[in-house]
Amino acid sequence: MAATSKILFVGGTGYIGKFIVEASAKAGHPTYVLVRESTLSNPAKAPLIDKFKSLGVNLVFGDLYDHESLVKAIKQVDVVISTLGHLQLADQHKLIPAIKEAGTVKRFFPSEFGNDVDRVHAVEPAKSAFAGKAKFRRDVEAAAIPHTFVSSNFFAGFFLPTLSQPGATAPPRDKVVILGDGNPKAVFNKEDDIGAYTIKAVDDPRTLNKILYIRPPANTLSFNDLVSLWEKKIGKTLERVYVPEEQLLKQIQESAPPLNVILAISHSVFVKGDHTNFEIEPSFGVEASALYPDVKYTTVDEYLNQFV
Repeated sequence: MAATSKILFVGGTGYIGKFIVEASAKAGHPTYVLVRESTLSNPAKAPLIDKFKSLGVNLVFGDLYDHESLVKAIKQVDVVISTLGHLQLADQHKLIPAIKEAGTVKRFFPSEFGNDVDRVHAVEPAKSAFAGKAKFRRDVEAAAIPHTFVSSNFFAGFFLPTLSQPGATAPPRDKVVILGDGNPKAVFNKEDDIGAYTIKAVDDPRTLNKILYIRPPANTLSFNDLVSLWEKKIGKTLERVYVPEEQLLKQIQESAPPLNVILAISHSVFVKGDHTNFEIEPSFGVEASALYPDVKYTTVDEYLNQFV
């Protein structure tokens, strides 16, 4: 398929946004990133802005909170991808009237990039966050905006460098804390691969009004599998400390943000198995690595080599 769709990113300088922007530019899409004037003068963002420019990304001045500038930016493109961070998710609804008014958008990707929020068994504070995303899905559907929801599961860069040990700076070499019994399967994807799969879906009729699940077989493994893989790499057996669900729930209640959020999401995935405890039915979803076998994704096994 010819990569011709023009894509606008809202939140493109954020954590996952920058990877998807890069994938878009490299795939040959005319790529636009909505930026505020303040972003350009922010020294912390300068290296990223320079990188975008070197990739031929078009910077469009505008603001999520300025309807007119938003509509003007959207009118230049066919596809809008929101990669807004969690602090701005509540304001993501501002995109719906702007997309409707622009009248040019043939596909909208809301900011998702995590669990499938329609199929979670989460406790607070993750429960409310997931519910907010699920409500936004319903609003997009009600507005009859053509869409794709991306469920990319865990970001490898967030969980694998420490084997999901909160507060650690490297993977454990003596003792590892495992939430629950360590048996439910989780999915860990490298951020570049999430970008590549998301952009592949942009012009694909098979992903229209569907959930795109990024669930590659080699990256779907339990906490116990993950620890065993790491042990094999370092040639050492770790002491495994299992945290029963009751203890974890108490820990979530007693922790301050952002730890309580991280633990609540970990509970949903590692204890409740929310990444993999359902089948992907053709009626609502498709799986990325099956749709796009040409994408050479980084496996968890390969990813962990850098830490040995």
